This record gives sequence, C-alpha cells and structure tokens, in this order.
Amino acid sequence: MTKKLTPGTKAPASGLYDIKGPRGRDTGVQRTVVKGEPFPPTPGRGLAYQLNTPANNGAGRGGKK
Repeated sequence: MTKKLTPGTKAPASGLYDIKGPRGRDTGVQRTVVKGEPFPPTPGRGLAYQLNTPANNGAGRGGKK
C-alpha cells in the first residue's frame, strides 16, 4: 500500500492519483498531478490522494526508465 497524501502537499511523483476515503475506500475520483506541484483540494473532508499509475515519461521518475 502506498502512502496517502493530503491536499496542499507537493506531489512526490507525476502520475494519476486516486482520491481515497478516510478508511482507504475508493471514491472513484482521480486526478493527474505533476511532480512538485501541490495536490488540489478534494471534493470532501477527510479524503486523501494515493498514487495509482506513475507517469511513464521519466519526468516523475516513477515509471519505466
């Protein structure tokens, strides 16, 4: 399981992030975030971001090399 990230913190890697509920439940909402940019506000309270698919272009250093 990857680390959950809160709105306003800087993204550690570029990619597609799921928005998860307080207990880790999937909300079905995703956002694309670029490495170093702050996460946008979530649609509700207590929600957090979790990396789903890292970018494969090398910019986020999370995908293929």
